[in-house]
Amino acid sequence: MAARIFKPSRGATSSGKARTKRWVLRFDPASPRQIEPLMGWTASADTRQQVQLTFDTREQAVAYAEREGIAYVVDEPEEPTRKVISYSDNFKHNRVGSWTH
Repeated sequence: MAARIFKPSRGATSSGKARTKRWVLRFDPASPRQIEPLMGWTASADTRQQVQLTFDTREQAVAYAEREGIAYVVDEPEEPTRKVISYSDNFKHNRVGSWTH
């Protein structure tokens, strides 16, 4: 069973960076989920996909996976590019775009 090591990104509706600084080791599902006939919920016999381990550094996560004999794939994070904009730029006389309300 393979595992994925990654650094989670922030949510689309959040501007904060909480829970994005640590590395996560999450197991890939070994079998697909099935629909339970009685209630119609999705179920799986694979309990490892419920496990999510967090580490302070990438090296710690990789060392854990190698020590336990877990096949892993590392997803490197892409750093977001932040465009710094000033509020006063809206009122410049040489503004590129037209002013709309």
